[in-house]
Amino acid sequence: MPHAEHSVIVGHSIDEVFAFLADGENDPRWRNGVLDIARVEGEGVGARYRQGVKGPMGRRVAADYEVTEFAPPRALGFRAIAGPVRPEGRYELEPVGDGTRVRFALECSPTGFARVMTPMVARTMRSEVQAIERLPAAMSG
Repeated sequence: MPHAEHSVIVGHSIDEVFAFLADGENDPRWRNGVLDIARVEGEGVGARYRQGVKGPMGRRVAADYEVTEFAPPRALGFRAIAGPVRPEGRYELEPVGDGTRVRFALECSPTGFARVMTPMVARTMRSEVQAIERLPAAMSG
């Protein structure tokens, strides 16, 4: 089962960082692979987002997701509900000095044809969690 995680310190309060991450429509500001995203239903646990990400050959791949954990300002979880790979992810936040440490983790259990793609999935997941490095600039911009 591929797993990846990465942490970064953001120079904003935990409440500000949680609010930014909880609004999935902010994702394109720090996740380069997101082509489009829109909340289509709900708030908090159960909120659903329609999302398109860059796939092979630059084509749009559906990567819709649902919020599975909403615990302001400490934790936010989600699971993919569309697309060939369906990871689960979690943000954990903790105050650090005048800022916030954000840990972003992804894991998935590829099934069917996706199991053949496990090495590629693992690389993509590492790249996704490392994108959290762009969060401080996105929040300051």
